[in-house]
Order: sequence, then C-alpha cells, then structure tokens
Amino acid sequence: MNQSFNLSQSRPHYEILDGLRGVAAIMVVFFHVFETFSNGDHTQQMINHGYLAVDFFFMLSGYVISYAYDNRWSQMTLKDFFLRRLVRLQPMIIIGSLVGALLFYFQYSEGLGWSSIATTPVWKLLLVMFIGMTVIPVGKSLDIRGWNEMHPLNGPAWSLFFEYIANIAYALFLRKASKLVLGILVLISAGVTIHYAFTNPNGDLIGGWSIDDAVQMRIGFTRLAFPFLMGIFLARTATLKYTKNAFLITSALLIFLFAFPRLGGNTAHWQNAFYECFTLIIMFPIVILLGAGGKVIGEKANRLCKFLGDISYPIYITHFPLVYVYMAWAVNGKHTLNEPLTWWVGIATVIISIVFAYLFMKFYDIPVRRWLNNTLIVKK
Repeated sequence: MNQSFNLSQSRPHYEILDGLRGVAAIMVVFFHVFETFSNGDHTQQMINHGYLAVDFFFMLSGYVISYAYDNRWSQMTLKDFFLRRLVRLQPMIIIGSLVGALLFYFQYSEGLGWSSIATTPVWKLLLVMFIGMTVIPVGKSLDIRGWNEMHPLNGPAWSLFFEYIANIAYALFLRKASKLVLGILVLISAGVTIHYAFTNPNGDLIGGWSIDDAVQMRIGFTRLAFPFLMGIFLARTATLKYTKNAFLITSALLIFLFAFPRLGGNTAHWQNAFYECFTLIIMFPIVILLGAGGKVIGEKANRLCKFLGDISYPIYITHFPLVYVYMAWAVNGKHTLNEPLTWWVGIATVIISIVFAYLFMKFYDIPVRRWLNNTLIVKK
C-alpha cells in the first residue's frame, strides 16, 4: 500500500523521556519479582508502588502521542495513525504471548493456585496464545492459569488493551478537544481517581487486569483516564526550559516514588491513598515536564537514554512469563528472601529479562517494524 504519510517527517524524540520509560520498565520487573514474597499483603510489597509505573506509562503515552501527532492531521488519515500504532505495538505483543506459551508448563504451582497448568491441553494453550497475540481479552472459560487475568499467558498485556483504547479515543475525539475541554476532562478524571483511591478498601490504585470482574474493569479505565488525559494536556499547555542533570534527577525521583514504603499499614488506608494520588496527580506531571525540558549532555548519556528507551517496551511486555517461572520456583521450593539463593535467582531473572528484551528488540522488533513501515506506511 502506498500512503501519503511519510515516517521520515516524524518529530524528534525526547531522549530523557525515552530513558525514563526504560527506568520505569526495569522497576516493574523488580516489583513483580519481589511481589512473589508479599503473599497478597500490600504492606509487604517491596518496590511498594511499582505498579504505578503503568500509570506513568499512560501519562507518557498521552504526552508523546499528542506531541507527535497533534499538528499532523492535515497530512495524516485515521488509517495512517492506526497503522502506525499497530506497527509500534503489535509485534512485541505477539512475542510476549509466544514467550508466555513457551514457558507456561514450567510455571506449575499449587501454592500460587496454578495447579490447572498441568491439566491444560495444548490446543487450549495455543488458543489462548493466538487470542493473546491480538490483545483481545479472554474470559473465565479460558483462564488457564487461575488468576482471573484477561491475558493468562502474559499478565501485563492488560495495559496494552487499555493503551489501544486510549489511542482510539485520541484519534476519534481527544485530538479535536480544546484545551478548555481537555482541562475539564482532566479535572473530572482526577476526581474519579481520588474518589476511587479513598473508597477502595485497600487504599491503593493497583488492579485493572481482569475483564470478568466489573471492579477490575473500573480500575483499568480509572487508571487509564487521568494519566492519559493529563499527558495530552501537558503536551499542549506546559513547557520547561533546559533543566541541568534532568535525567539523573527525574530517574532518582521515579525510583524514589516507586520504592517508597506503603503508608498507613493495614489500618489507615487513607494515608496510602493520599500518597498514590499525590504521586500520580502531582509528581508524575512534574517528572515528565522536567524530563521534556531537559537535555542529555554527552555521548554516553545519549546512548544510555536511547538504550533504555529502546528496550523499555520489550522488557515490559516479555518479562512476566519469566517472573511466573521465578514465582513458581520460589513458592514450590518454599524459598524466602532470607536465602542468598533467592536473591541470586531473582537478580538473574531481572538480568535475563533485560537480555531477552534487548535480543527481541534488536533481532525481531526493529527489523519487523522497519519492514512493516516500509510496506504499509512510508510513501514509495
């Protein structure tokens, strides 16, 4: 197909925002590794607020999409936009589902409630795998793991389901919204977020991965709405000039915000709700504006930000099948964080996740996207 929209006209990337996406993705891997030992107790989570990285990704997505596409609709059709987003997101979704299927039978664990893995027939596994490659959620009848995930082979794919919804909403409606309308939507979605955080019995914003649970679906849309809308709003209204050491400062801020201990314990949930709303509504916009307003100084820093940006999405969408294996190993063997072996295997899981992400990026994602771009999008 010959299209009138040329990829070579893309606006420059924000190198620091690319790097921050990588920092957040790596923190997600650590969060999931340590989640193994929390036993469902939110107060016992290490990297306690690591799940807020998803909300940060949604905000970054809104910011970058608005920055990249707002001024280009005179030369771009809806078809052009949707093709570009499919080319950007879909290849790694396919790999994530494939990796999940390849590792599925190594994840058996009665302690985690995954005993059905041993009796899942191959045909059913393959069916779930192919559905997962489309990012369409599955229902309870295909919950082959037992955690009620909309993507049982690769849990984090739930956020890509909502990412696609956000992309569709942007293309159809939000790109046309005035700053006033967008600001009102931001305020309304912030109010919905605050209301949910303070009325949720757990006092947090975690969740959104199940389509069969109305509460989980509400959480998913709540977590999507404010950050994505705020990202667009920031891209259209707010700017910062050069900030010295912006990447170092913003990376440290992100790590601090994700790793901060849970407040209020198991009783004063409002304290944790306040912290998470403050982080999402105040601190994440500050981090993004600092990153967008900063500059990367030096070739090494540029390479680091580029590397982190390049592997961020591959890490996020492929790491969890490896973590499933780690979880099963730790629970089946009754390993605890008091054992050095547990730490070594956990660190190895993180390192392997990064290595695999790099290999997938270099030898699959980049070549496939280049071919798809040349075939579907770039004018010949």
